Amino acid sequence: MKNTRNILTKAKATRVATGVVLCATLALSACVNRNKDDQFAFNGIYFQSKADKVSKEQRDRFESIVKRANQDLAAAREAGRYAGTRYCIAEYGTSRIEWIVGPDNEAVVPVDDTLRLEGICRPT
Repeated sequence: MKNTRNILTKAKATRVATGVVLCATLALSACVNRNKDDQFAFNGIYFQSKADKVSKEQRDRFESIVKRANQDLAAAREAGRYAGTRYCIAEYGTSRIEWIVGPDNEAVVPVDDTLRLEGICRPT
């Protein structure tokens, strides 16, 4: 009876230890990949880019920001286009965008190594 009790206690301890290790692994992996979701490679260069709504009242209007844009301006413009497309798909389920300050406009240049684009999601 004593051996059976020891075996059950060891089995419970093993399950608890396994659970703790799995939780720790999951938590660690979440920390490691936290900033990788907003980095994309264009022409072999990774840009940190993000698109977000301009205001709560106008969720369809967004601003796309690309950091370190001076590395390759054409690639940075594509990174901004991609971030805007992801935003519109997530918010409205469409990739249709009406650009106000768009990636195809050659006059748009980075300010302080940051490219800013602006557009409106068009769900219809």
